Amino acid sequence: MAEYSRIAKGKFTSTGAAQVVNLPFQPDYVEFFNYTVANSAATSQNVAAAQWDSLMGQGFAVQRGYNATPTLIYDTVIANGISTFSAGQLLQFGTTLNISGITKASPAVVTTTANHGLASGDVVVFQGLFQSSTTGMPQINGLPFTVTVTGLTTFTIPWNTNQSNYTALSGSPSGATVKKVLYPYLYFPGQSFISGIAVGSTTTIDTTNAHNFVVGQEVAFRIPSQWGMVQLNSLPNTLSPGSPVYGYVVAVTDYNTVVVNIDSSSYTAFSSNPTVASVPGLSYPQIVAVGDVNNGGVSISSGSALYPSPQYMPIGTTTYNTINGPAVKGSYVNNTSQGFVIGSGAGTVLTTSKLVGATSDVIYWRALLHDMSVS
Repeated sequence: MAEYSRIAKGKFTSTGAAQVVNLPFQPDYVEFFNYTVANSAATSQNVAAAQWDSLMGQGFAVQRGYNATPTLIYDTVIANGISTFSAGQLLQFGTTLNISGITKASPAVVTTTANHGLASGDVVVFQGLFQSSTTGMPQINGLPFTVTVTGLTTFTIPWNTNQSNYTALSGSPSGATVKKVLYPYLYFPGQSFISGIAVGSTTTIDTTNAHNFVVGQEVAFRIPSQWGMVQLNSLPNTLSPGSPVYGYVVAVTDYNTVVVNIDSSSYTAFSSNPTVASVPGLSYPQIVAVGDVNNGGVSISSGSALYPSPQYMPIGTTTYNTINGPAVKGSYVNNTSQGFVIGSGAGTVLTTSKLVGATSDVIYWRALLHDMSVS
């Protein structure tokens, strides 16, 4: 390997949706094989392996798979194949989708007018959400939500819309749309928006998307008065004016639930039920990382990498490595993303099989960046 060449390898379990692989470089060649397909009897319309070269163009691939006979054949993918990406420093968004309805429920169920193409853990934002000029759910416009996919056109969001100031959306209201945030964790832990607060001797915070906090985190709150519980706000400090009051994370329940050491037993109740009339100029409640005890590297232990990169948890309990090099535990992470995507496109012959495989397929990949290319 020459001085500037790069090579990386890994594996993942397919969800059936396009798979994003973060790397510290943008490859110009990618290859993979589907171990699940290779390890089972040949069946109709299965992709066993594929290659992509940057000279093909974005979204193409050459694949090997089984046709209906079944016979192993070569085939090409000309859309939604393999591509590379670089996130940049600002948020980027996917295709805008129209919404046919949102239920009054906790969690709220969203239905799109067409296949949304989302996967659980994706982050979305809404626009519009008026059922009429004075009713609907515009209170949640602009908030980042982690979705849980329940069907081709349905998903849920962690928000309680079953409250008095929300009106269910139905009949594909004009202007009600949703779009995916392509790279939502460019920096973390950053700031998270609050969907619920449980009071007590400690305080439990639910967020709309992944908070990426860790135990020991120092946090502050920004809660406008219309949401209640302004006592959590870091200022003013009645004991030491001008000195902010912060809390510390004492437990991480899951990707969007965290417990802080603040006794909120006597505080005003939190309310996620603002009126539609309050939407112009509405500010949202936040929990933010402060100080120098933030998310960062993972501990070095027996069997771990010598210099483990920082990790984040977008949903569930699975953590993902960032593209960063080693980081001291407690660092604030710039997670600007780059790498490649194995898409869910189909071939010109194997028209019913996805390049990325079926749900639960185990895929091994290798990516390279060459010093030079001669064409």
